[in-house]
Amino acid sequence: MNIDKIPFYQHDLGAPELASVAEVLKSPILTTGETVANFEKLFAELLGSRYTIGVTSCTGGLHISLLALGIGEGDEVITTPMTFIATATSILEAGAIPVFVDVEPETGNLDANKIEAAITPRTKAIMPVHLYGQMCDMRSIKRIAQTHNLYVIEDSAHCVEGRRDGVAPGELSDTACYSFYATKNLTCGEGGAITTNNEHLADKLRLLRSHGMNKTASDRAVEGYSHWDMVEMGWKYNMDNIQAALLLPQFERLEQNWNKRKILFERYTEILSGVSQITVPQIKAGVVHGYHLFVIQVDKGLRDQVISYLQSNGISVMVNYRPVHLMTYFRTSFGYNPGDFPIAEEFGDGAISLPFFPQMQITQVERVCATVKDFFAQFPDRKNVSNDFARVASTKK
Repeated sequence: MNIDKIPFYQHDLGAPELASVAEVLKSPILTTGETVANFEKLFAELLGSRYTIGVTSCTGGLHISLLALGIGEGDEVITTPMTFIATATSILEAGAIPVFVDVEPETGNLDANKIEAAITPRTKAIMPVHLYGQMCDMRSIKRIAQTHNLYVIEDSAHCVEGRRDGVAPGELSDTACYSFYATKNLTCGEGGAITTNNEHLADKLRLLRSHGMNKTASDRAVEGYSHWDMVEMGWKYNMDNIQAALLLPQFERLEQNWNKRKILFERYTEILSGVSQITVPQIKAGVVHGYHLFVIQVDKGLRDQVISYLQSNGISVMVNYRPVHLMTYFRTSFGYNPGDFPIAEEFGDGAISLPFFPQMQITQVERVCATVKDFFAQFPDRKNVSNDFARVASTKK
């Protein structure tokens, strides 16, 4: 039997992006140039930031943000285990040590109330992650950072449109880093950006993204050759004009696509809230959600069965994420074990990301929900996992 498949994600790039890229292809400069500068200006305006630095990935942005702030060998950076591995590996790449702090049971975000207990004389920064598009409590994190003289670097890979208490990503931190990976709300396949309000830091980041050179290739092409210098150690993280050309037309429909995802998110929530075996996403007061992913929580003993059932019915899903500290590398290198961060483990072990993208139809959302409900009709007595979250949270305070 042929089943109409529902993809996990589908981009909406088309004629505007083709035309934008075609213009770049007519120009002599394909690498970092005027098109990247135009993107950086628009992105800074969107986030209310003074400076944007286009890079090849959020991972690269996190890496050079740490280096630009002088964080390196032997330093500690507090972050969350409930994230993609790149958050932690960027810290390792800088020579520092990721120090994990457990998460809020409702959101999976770094729990600001647990940060101070993890601070040591070697702590240099806090790296919160705005999971699924919901911002962390940045006001509390900023207060803690100021009290202990720490830097703040936001991993905002999931959160371009999100706000909290009137605050945008990057507003209360030294830098914020964003991803334009294939499934992101703004996408160019790969790519990323850093925002900052510090001019000296912006200049440093521009050096670090381009081999530490004081003149880029496009500078030399436009201005004519003059001797350039490598003034410090740098990396190859510069965004190119083709990536920027793919991104620029998307600004015009960013709000429209956010509204479409909001409608889908609300419909998912409306239907699945009535299923006792499922916990739907919880949005905190004061949050404008970025609506990057729609992630439900189910009993961890059934999670993989739910995934198999959905996939067998033509519905693509993902898991975002398995906790970082339980990845083989981190267990063998740092000695982490199950139970070290119980709320993150409970959250990650029950997580399923459902299909979610702007062109998705309400009828597709309803089909996904009906399939999920069909599965759980087999387990009418299975309890809602939110009860487990509450239990774990109360015993670990």
